[in-house]
Amino acid sequence: MPNLKPYLDPTLIEAGVDEVGRGCLAGPVVAAAVILPKDYTHPLLDDSKKLSMKSMKIIEKDIKQNAIAFAISKADHKVIDEINILQASFLAMHKALRKLKTRPEAILVDGNRFKAFSKIPHSCHVKGDSKFSSIAAASVLAKVYRDEYMARLHKKFPVYGWERNVGYPTLEHRAAIAETGSSPYHRMSFKLLAEET
Repeated sequence: MPNLKPYLDPTLIEAGVDEVGRGCLAGPVVAAAVILPKDYTHPLLDDSKKLSMKSMKIIEKDIKQNAIAFAISKADHKVIDEINILQASFLAMHKALRKLKTRPEAILVDGNRFKAFSKIPHSCHVKGDSKFSSIAAASVLAKVYRDEYMARLHKKFPVYGWERNVGYPTLEHRAAIAETGSSPYHRMSFKLLAEET
């Protein structure tokens, strides 16, 4: 079982926040915010990057049943192109926090940067999804949501292989863009093709 801490401050209602999809060439950036009970544990819970989809689906169900509050939001490819990926990530996180049914007293954020939200104190934690349960839970909810969203888009645009690469810049994905051009869901502000050598 990973060595996740249940909280940073035992006296505060903490929301863990994480996002997925920042490095993708297509689709939205998705963020989740989760408030867990202080005694919450799950034997499979870990950073979503280390988990299979089967494990994540089990954890997702448990989080949704047992969390004090959770919310998922996204900023789509058009917003990313308008305001840039970093600002779009902050926007998606803020939207998720705003949707929480319980207002947190502190926010634990995965990564090293965050834009203050609603005067609630926050702390940034590099690799936070492998340090705190609430951030790990947020990473799982965001990852499952985004992967399933990209699988649905794949049915409309199967040429890009999104059910496998979920929009990340794989060789397969870039080869399809080179051959057929971009889709309506590609981020036009991103470098869609690798530089010719």
